[in-house]
Amino acid sequence: MRKILILFSLIISSITFAQETKTEFSLQEAIDYALENNRQAKNATLNIDAAKAQQWETIATGLPQLGATIDYINNIKQQFQEPVDFDNNGFIDFGAKQSINASATINQLIFDGSYLVGLQASKVFLEISKNSKEKTDLDIRKGVINAYGNVLLTKESISILEKNISILEKNLSDTTKIFENGLEEEESVEQLKITLSGVKSNLNNVIRLKSVGNKMLNIAIGKDINDPITTTDSLDSLAEQNITLNLLEATDDVKNTIDFKIADNDKRSKELLVKLEKSKALPTIGAFINGGYLGNSQKFTFLNNNQQWVGTANFGARITIPIFGVGLQSARTQRAKINLNIAENNLKETEQQLKLQIAAAKSEYQFAIEEYDNKKDNLALAERIEKKNQTKFFEGIGSSFELRQAQTQLYSAQNELLQTMLDVINKKAALETVLNNIPTK
Repeated sequence: MRKILILFSLIISSITFAQETKTEFSLQEAIDYALENNRQAKNATLNIDAAKAQQWETIATGLPQLGATIDYINNIKQQFQEPVDFDNNGFIDFGAKQSINASATINQLIFDGSYLVGLQASKVFLEISKNSKEKTDLDIRKGVINAYGNVLLTKESISILEKNISILEKNLSDTTKIFENGLEEEESVEQLKITLSGVKSNLNNVIRLKSVGNKMLNIAIGKDINDPITTTDSLDSLAEQNITLNLLEATDDVKNTIDFKIADNDKRSKELLVKLEKSKALPTIGAFINGGYLGNSQKFTFLNNNQQWVGTANFGARITIPIFGVGLQSARTQRAKINLNIAENNLKETEQQLKLQIAAAKSEYQFAIEEYDNKKDNLALAERIEKKNQTKFFEGIGSSFELRQAQTQLYSAQNELLQTMLDVINKKAALETVLNNIPTK
């Protein structure tokens, strides 16, 4: 049994260690990791915990409150020269040098309008915290997708640039040999050198950008900025997966969007503030029960069994009625109503802005898909043109200038296609975020 427990512990430890040192991520794995480890996500979860604690704190103020006090008095200078003994009449000697009064009190709130509003407000505050967490998660998801896509973009760019450099170096080598044999002009060699130099410079820049992109992705998912990380998805496969035309037909009802919920939370909180100010004009009713023991003595004999104690007990109620405040309460209520009107206007404005954002996001997503299809066709054309010009150049019927133009056009088409792939991914994420329409795994 001991060996089994040790083996089980080792398995658990190895799994935990593997999770902590995870370095390979698909896009969905990166999103899932971020929702648990991103610092903003953690803070949003803590805010929900704080809201729950505050809700219970509000509830607890209306529950019975028990308090106790112990007063010890030593009369350095007594009230009487000689002790006056009233014991025969059932009273304690008021001339005693020392006394102890121990009491306990239970207070119970019976009615308080502010307390009732506070209970409602604590529920709204918890809902606000949950909505804030939801918005944070949406923003984190969108940020991870953008960062992950940028890493893939630089990764694909490096691969394409290295391939272009390999082809250019071969072209330059062949052209140099032809020039050395006197069958080609020196300008052709120089043109290829210029093109090759530019492509190498771009490669060095993209390599630096890849390092920066990895750091940005680490921050987005909640890892240390310098941790090694590897992306397992490819840009073209993600672009294909993110072409979801039915998303363009999604409903424009904004009431399910997180921004509308947050604006509605603000309106509801302002409504509660109006109720709170009105409730301050209502009476407050509370009750209490008090009990205690009083003991007097010339010396400190309170721990002796023969010490005499007198018990006391009482109960009562208190009603607090606000009567006159020279218009103070009326002014506060009026200000709360004005703030409520502002919140209602903000809610209507948010609704209109969200409808516009959804329409714009749909348009941008549709354009990204159309551009993706267009740039794929353009790249196929640019590849054919470049291949024809390369053939013509080495057959001696095409100029180096025409070849360089075809190569530049090809490189531009390659970059544009990569960018449209990234746009498809990012624009879909933006539309899903504004719609609060996150696909299930």
